Amino acid sequence: MKYTRLTKEQFEELHQEFINFLATQSITADEWQDIKANKPKVAEQELDVFSDLVWEGVLTKAEYLENISPQHMYLFYLAKERIELIGLKITNTAIDLTTREGFSWLRENLMDDAVELFQAKKEYSEDKQLDKFALIQQGSVITKGDLFKYFEKLVH
Repeated sequence: MKYTRLTKEQFEELHQEFINFLATQSITADEWQDIKANKPKVAEQELDVFSDLVWEGVLTKAEYLENISPQHMYLFYLAKERIELIGLKITNTAIDLTTREGFSWLRENLMDDAVELFQAKKEYSEDKQLDKFALIQQGSVITKGDLFKYFEKLVH
C-alpha cells in the first residue's frame, strides 16, 4: 500500500465508487460479502488498492495545501515541477491564527514586527504524489488556494 487506507467514513462517502471499483473486477455484491466473510486478507487488499486509487486521484488534482497552527501558517502551491511555500510565523504567542480573532489580528497587522513572512521552493522527489501526501500526513489540508494567492500578491 502506497498511501493510507481510507477511513470508515471516507469509504461510506465513496460507497458507490467502491461498488464501481468492485464491478471493474467483476466482483458482485454477493461475491464481496463472501470475500469479506471467508477471505479477509483478500478483502483487505481490495480496500487498500481502492484507497490508493482514490488517494492517487486526489493528489493528482490537488493544487494548494494549507497547514495552519496557532503561530504558523504554511501555504503550499503544488506546481508542476516543485512545491512553492509561503510561510508566516507569529512571534507573539498571544495570537492564535486558528481562531477568528487571531486571523483578524493578522489581517490588520501584517506589517507588525511579530509577523515573519518567508518563501521557499523545493523540487519534487522521484515521487511527486508521495511528496504531496507527506504534507497531508503532517496536517495540511487541500484548499482552493485563496490564502496562497492573497499572500503571493503581497510578497511579489
